[in-house]
Amino acid sequence: MRRLWIIVGFGFLVSLLATGVWTYGYRQAVGQLAERAEADLKLASDRLSAQLQRYQETAVLMAEHPALEYLDLPGGRDAARDLLLDVADKTSALDVMYADRTGRVLVSARDPSLQTLSGAPYFERALQGALGSDHGVIAPFDQRAFYYAAPDFGPDGKVRGVLVVVVDIDNTEFDWRGSSPAVLFVDEAGEVFMSNRPELLFWRRDGGDAGLQPAKGPPRAFDTDLLGSFEIWTLDWGPYLPRHALHLVQDLPVIGMSGEVVVDLAPARRLAWLQAAAVAAICLAFGALLFLATERRRTLAEANAVLESRVAERTQALSEANTQLRREVVERQDAEAALKRAQAELVQAGKLSALGQMSAGISHELNQPLMAIQQFADNGAAFLDRGKSEKAGENLGRIAQMAKRMARIIKNLRAFARNESEPMGRVDLVQVIETAVDLSAARLTHDGVALDWAPPSAPVPAWGGEVRLVQVFVNLINNAVDAMAGRKLRRISIRIEESDKLTVTIRDTGPGIEDPEKIFEPFYSTKAVGSSEGMGLGLSISYGLVQSFGGNIRGANTDSGAMFTVELDRFTEEKAA
Repeated sequence: MRRLWIIVGFGFLVSLLATGVWTYGYRQAVGQLAERAEADLKLASDRLSAQLQRYQETAVLMAEHPALEYLDLPGGRDAARDLLLDVADKTSALDVMYADRTGRVLVSARDPSLQTLSGAPYFERALQGALGSDHGVIAPFDQRAFYYAAPDFGPDGKVRGVLVVVVDIDNTEFDWRGSSPAVLFVDEAGEVFMSNRPELLFWRRDGGDAGLQPAKGPPRAFDTDLLGSFEIWTLDWGPYLPRHALHLVQDLPVIGMSGEVVVDLAPARRLAWLQAAAVAAICLAFGALLFLATERRRTLAEANAVLESRVAERTQALSEANTQLRREVVERQDAEAALKRAQAELVQAGKLSALGQMSAGISHELNQPLMAIQQFADNGAAFLDRGKSEKAGENLGRIAQMAKRMARIIKNLRAFARNESEPMGRVDLVQVIETAVDLSAARLTHDGVALDWAPPSAPVPAWGGEVRLVQVFVNLINNAVDAMAGRKLRRISIRIEESDKLTVTIRDTGPGIEDPEKIFEPFYSTKAVGSSEGMGLGLSISYGLVQSFGGNIRGANTDSGAMFTVELDRFTEEKAA
């Protein structure tokens, strides 16, 4: 019973809170709705005033038109009638007419049967020299009209005539009929003269609490109430008007009416219900969670006693399991130590395998410099026989340079074996390619290969190692020469392109690359088995050298042969630092 009373009391508090939230939310929503409704009413009023202002200005402008001064002349009235008809057609006016001071209609655009305007309030106002306006219903078709009358002053400054523009209200309402919310324009007599809800036209407000009622037929249900400063209507005016509505009024002295708006309160009520329901749901959820937590705590307290009795039983079993886990930890530590020793042995085996692979390629790495030394030695001997000691000296100097270059290559191989590398720094890419071309010149001449190489006039600084870069380009040139063996057209093209990275392309006119994806794998070669010209390590070594500089090398086929592209980083002071 105690729990039941707690639940009932909590539900009552939640109901009170939800009611307060609904009331507050409803008032706030109505306030926001009133702001929007006031803006909508002002917009509709301004739009109507602007539409009527156009006809008012037409009346003022046409009142003193020269064509109206010659009505007594032959053809004068016909010309004036044509003018007024043209104005009525272009402005969508119901009629445009001109009357003399007595009210006699002298000329009319559409209704020649109208005889006099005498006694009309707007006409009498215009006779006093002011702009007259009025509204009314034209019989027998109950056609609503708005009248603007402008005086026509003669040379003596007195009013000699009046121009009247009759506005068709149905045409004025056409653009905003049926729009939301419902807007009414009520005249001083309390009659709805204009509205975007045609069913409310000519309803009247007779005073009291009856509100607006139809001019004909039985009265409609109506009730009014106040919510703070807001007037709330409860209506039964048809399917196109709200049941509960907010009513606002704005005076429009310019047209002699008051604008009224009737805004549906359903969104405000719906929002208030949603807020109240959300608060109630949150409170109920919180209460349910609190109740469940209390029940869970009680259940846990009961279960705790049972668990404590089982702890002693499990302690002994846990102690035995702990001893077993310690033995397993020792065994796993021994296994990890054995695994580390095996990994070290595998690393050493991999290093020895790499060193063996490099040793197998020493002959390939030194083959080009040795061939160059042999060529320079032969040339030097020939120059000595001819008595050209200076030329022989130059060849001997080049032999010395080749010997130094071989020493540097051997140094690089030894450094690789010792896990060392030549320091990288600034390298002139143009000079590197020039050296590679110089080393390959004899081979190119012997095999009849044309070289298309136009070095840039300025140095191109790159990041890398000079000896290893020369080796890369010598390998690429020699591979291109080997690929073009037996071809009629043998041509190698070398180009340097400068952009974000430095790019060197070497093209040949050979048969192309058989398998571009395997071209850089070690010992991959398309030469005949047992050939003494290579072991398939040149491109693999070149790939590794370019990668060590942070660059990239790739091979591809073109329409005329193969193309190898070497990408290198530019030398910058940041890299040097």
